[in-house]
Amino acid sequence: MADGKSAQGGGESLLFLTDEQLRKGIEAMFFAYRGFTADPDRILEGMDYGRAHHRAIHFIHRSPGTTVNNLLSILGVTKQSLNRVLRTLIEDGLVDSRVGRQDKRERHLYLTEKGAALERELSDAQRARMRAAYRAAGPEAVKGFRTVLEAMMDPDQRRQYQGLKESGP
Repeated sequence: MADGKSAQGGGESLLFLTDEQLRKGIEAMFFAYRGFTADPDRILEGMDYGRAHHRAIHFIHRSPGTTVNNLLSILGVTKQSLNRVLRTLIEDGLVDSRVGRQDKRERHLYLTEKGAALERELSDAQRARMRAAYRAAGPEAVKGFRTVLEAMMDPDQRRQYQGLKESGP
């Protein structure tokens, strides 16, 4: 690939992308995100939940016992916004908030059985879409896709991403 051509022979230079090539990539990201979130959005719509609820459920599942402050850091939202989301999830019996053992000011978050069932339903839908896309693209494309996504993250976001447990519950 010393000549700057793509590995697939498409002739597009990987080092010197045109504005048009970048625009197509940006638009692909927008449409892919719409597709990626469409199934969970349909599931959550009937429950009066949105993407903020989905993200909170996802990361509580990934790190059971995570603190509210850690979740704030991961999600990058305001405390007021997260409190609104958590309040509904707790009231609806999806999330359990427990006082910290060492620090009574901390609240540790866990999914309830009902919350875990919703998380599974949401994740199953997204895993099916990702699995199909990954299979269609092939292993080299998957590796390249992850590389691109990680390169787009700010350094703090990349550290948070890399700090997540490799295998969740």
